[in-house]
Amino acid sequence: MPKKDKLAEYKKKRDLAKSGEPKGKVRSSKMPIFVVQKHAARSLHYDFRLSIGGVLVSWAVPKGPSTSTRVRRLAVRTDDHPMRYAKFEGVIPKGEYGAGTVMVWDKGTYRNIQKKAGKKVSMETALKKGKIEVWLKGEKLNGGYALIKTGRGNQWLLIKMKDEHARARGNPVNTQKKSVLTGRTMRQIAADAKKGK
Repeated sequence: MPKKDKLAEYKKKRDLAKSGEPKGKVRSSKMPIFVVQKHAARSLHYDFRLSIGGVLVSWAVPKGPSTSTRVRRLAVRTDDHPMRYAKFEGVIPKGEYGAGTVMVWDKGTYRNIQKKAGKKVSMETALKKGKIEVWLKGEKLNGGYALIKTGRGNQWLLIKMKDEHARARGNPVNTQKKSVLTGRTMRQIAADAKKGK
């Protein structure tokens, strides 16, 4: 029996020749990576992605990640993306799925910190069970974060865990507004796309 294509939904939703998004394929990375992309589609949101099983498993976070342990952010599971998407920044044209400006807001590596009975739970198992705990090492986000499935469809919660990186009033999306990839703002990315850069 052939293996299920993890990127089938991603490919089905998009005309990649028109959207400019990477085709990519299922492939592993040497180190587990994460990326957070700011995405001005129909509504502004942040796409939180973790490399698991050769793809970027993705959640749309309407209000973006917080550094406060008191905040529970809604995170809606979306289709898996190819690993090459971690470097995608630009404008998806009008008429295409997810049309709008995309910025690489943060990126880095992560490590799995979830354990059960003293043993580490694999990321694949954690995803299936609906409870993920990771330690991020990014340029804007650091420390422990949990993703917990609520039991309502594709809805999860993104929660900052208690550690030295937690901030009581932490809302980095309000203060950190430039790409970690190119140093550009959303406006500059959109303007450059118009110029064909």
